[in-house]
Parts: sequence; C-alpha cells; structure tokens
Amino acid sequence: QVQLVESGGGLVQSGGSLRLSCAASGFAFSRYYMSWHRQAPGKERELVAGITGWGSTNYVDSVKGRFTISRDNAKNTVYLQMNSLKPEDTAVYLCSYANFWGQGTQVTVSS
Repeated sequence: QVQLVESGGGLVQSGGSLRLSCAASGFAFSRYYMSWHRQAPGKERELVAGITGWGSTNYVDSVKGRFTISRDNAKNTVYLQMNSLKPEDTAVYLCSYANFWGQGTQVTVSS
C-alpha cells in the first residue's frame, strides 16, 4: 500500500533553514508528480511546491526564491529545502501523491 512518511520538521528562528524529507513506498515513485502542502491553524491547506518525475518544479509565489523541492528517485524520497524561513511559514507540512497524504511534520518559525 502507499505510504508517505515525512520528517525534518522542528522549531527554528526567523531566517533559519530546515530540510523536510518524504519517504515514499507502494507505487512507482519515479513516474509521478509529488508535492508538498502546508496547513496552518484556521487556514486552508495550500500547495507549496511540486515536482514531476523528470524534475520540473512549481512553487506558490510566497516561497519562490526561498524553498527548493527536489527528489531522489533511487531513494524514493522527495525533499523540501526551506531557507530564509518566516513566522508565516509556520504550519504542518504534508507530502502528497495523487490522493494520498503523509501524516505531516510540524514546522514552527519563531520571530
């Protein structure tokens, strides 16, 4: 069955960096679009970044130039490198494939 397991969240000061990882299993990972989403308390879940199987990427405007999505198809893992973090980036970050979701990892950015 499909499994998506996120890791790498935590508490960081404004301006700091974190790298999230999502280990995937149960499907042909290298063929599919993978994405990171986030949900802050009281807000809608939003797409943060996505990457196709061949490496084409897309980002929400608010993270362009600060976040980088990448993937290692040999390891069935997708990453989200987050730099210059801001308090408004605080949210639960979730990895997604098709209609499947991981459990999420909390990112908290203090001012």
